[in-house]
Amino acid sequence: MSTRMASDEVTDDIAAIEMHRQGTEQESGLAAACSEALHKLQALLEQEKEALQQHGPDTVHALNVEAVANEIKRVQSMAGVRSQGAMPRTARPPRAQQLPRPEKPHNPPRSRGRRNIGRSGGRGGGRSGGGSGGGSGGAGPGVR
Repeated sequence: MSTRMASDEVTDDIAAIEMHRQGTEQESGLAAACSEALHKLQALLEQEKEALQQHGPDTVHALNVEAVANEIKRVQSMAGVRSQGAMPRTARPPRAQQLPRPEKPHNPPRSRGRRNIGRSGGRGGGRSGGGSGGGSGGAGPGVR
């Protein structure tokens, strides 16, 4: 970086993000604090890049972009992130594409036969057949 410095506004934003990161680190740990700080720094970087495109390369915005990018690298190294293009932990490595197997479907439908929906498969639970009943059809004891 040359003798010119980033704007006071961006320098203050970077300092505020770092102070918040330090406070969050004590509460939630280094990984969470760095992750939050990186999100804020990325947003600030995008904002400064847009300003750089609008106002041209000979403005303070070029220095702002450089200062924010340097801070991002510093926080990434603190968090153990290798580079900006590093693979996120949730991403899977690319797999070799499998060829389809036309001779056999992947998940063939199975014949399950006839099933009674909503009934248990045990004995004595049906309507017809033995059992004590309890219905109101017939002349049972005490009915006149």
